[in-house]
Amino acid sequence: MRHRKKNPHLGRKTGHRKYMLANMGSSLIEHKSINTTLAKAKALKLFIEPIITKSKTDSTHNRRIVFKYLRNKYAVTELFREVAVKIGDRPGGYTRIIKLGNRSGDNADMAMIELVDYNELYSQSKPESRRRRRRKKKSTEKIPSELANAAEEAPAGETPAEEAPAEEVPAGETPAEEAPAENSDTSEDLNDEDGKQKKEN
Repeated sequence: MRHRKKNPHLGRKTGHRKYMLANMGSSLIEHKSINTTLAKAKALKLFIEPIITKSKTDSTHNRRIVFKYLRNKYAVTELFREVAVKIGDRPGGYTRIIKLGNRSGDNADMAMIELVDYNELYSQSKPESRRRRRRKKKSTEKIPSELANAAEEAPAGETPAEEAPAEEVPAGETPAEEAPAENSDTSEDLNDEDGKQKKEN
């Protein structure tokens, strides 16, 4: 029974498979990205990520463990000196698999596996800046449009209301004001005359 044995065999015996993954892992560390079939890329991802995690702590014990799997002292040196420094803050997910289509000879699924931190096209700074720009554009577009609508609606509604009473009130109020003013003057004059007459009497 082969229960709980899900590791991909890749059509090879154990010794051949281990050496092949060691060579591919060394090439990935040296060149930072390699092209291979999709099945091999997935197997290499499972193989290399625990090794990269070991390289975060630089000790003799970890170097010996990594050398046991990679079997290449130059790749081990490169991993502990350069790669581990660059991926030190990353909590996992050190590699990325990008599908490339089918191979023309045997129609096999091809893929590129690469170290995430060494690809400038998919760096983290660009998506953040895009998100910020989108948020700023949305917020700046909404506010001026609302203000513009309010500014357009308010003058359109207020100007006729203000102008109409302003034009009508002076025309209608001037005679009304003058008429009561004259009446009030005459009534005051009459009251004054009556008051004088009463005082004289």
